[in-house]
Parts: sequence; structure tokens; C-alpha cells
Amino acid sequence: MSDLETMPGHLIRRLQQISVARFAARRAEAGLDLTSVQYAALLTLFDHPGLDQQTLAGMIAYDRVTIGGVIDRLVQKRLVDREVSPTDRRARVLMLSDLGREALDSATPLVDKVQADLISHLTAEEGDIFLKLLQKTTQAGNELSRAPLRRTVKVQGS
Repeated sequence: MSDLETMPGHLIRRLQQISVARFAARRAEAGLDLTSVQYAALLTLFDHPGLDQQTLAGMIAYDRVTIGGVIDRLVQKRLVDREVSPTDRRARVLMLSDLGREALDSATPLVDKVQADLISHLTAEEGDIFLKLLQKTTQAGNELSRAPLRRTVKVQGS
């Protein structure tokens, strides 16, 4: 029988659990009402205003069905505005609201602390190597995911 501590899949799952726990702890400390997926959506909309939901889902590697609920909650919190596309009346585009920008500004230092927490036991060189290996492995397996990362930006009206 194999030792779980030598199985990459098990260790990746454990690291994901640790990451989620650190985010939840930092979020609670800051009194912030934002999930890590909501943060990813806000950050992406800051960088790419005017995305539709499907494009946003691809850009944060989230499944298209579940992103609707994420966006609904962001709209309810008034962090994101959903507007009719100026070029296609049937389509909706997403824009970060002023409140969304404030939430993003508040959350970013917290997210930075979580990233530092996750590799705090590594030297700077080990952290760089670890990050490069994570990127290489994630990119190599991207198409195997049920929600592959899509870097294409399809902004309504352009």
C-alpha cells in the first residue's frame, strides 16, 4: 500500500484545504465578506471591465454554471454592476462598482498575506521554485480540468 504523504494528488488536496483555511482565517480577522472566488472575479473585472459571465468564468477557471451564483451574490452586495451590452441587447456585461473597487482594495492586502502564509516556511529561492513548478504542472494539466483556464478576453462592444 502507498503512503499518502508521497501522493501528489493527496498533497495538492491538503494544500488546497490549508489555503482555504488560511483565507477564511484572514478574512475573519479583517471582517471581510468575500470568498476567494469572489475576489478572483473582482480582480479580473478590475483588469478587464465589461466581460460577460462566460468569459469571466473562463478567465478564473470556474465552471460556467456556478459562476452565475457567484455573480448574483456580487451584484446583491453591490460590488458588481450587470448592464445590458451596448452592442448586443440580449447580452449582459459586468463592471466593478465603486463599492467593488473598495472591497478589492481592502481584500488585496489580506490575499497577499495568505499567499505569504502558504510559503512562509520556504526560503525565497524555494518559494520561487515551488511557484514555477505549480505553474508548470497547472498549465500542463489545464485541459484536463472541468473548468480550464481561458486567457482570451472577449469584451462586449469591442
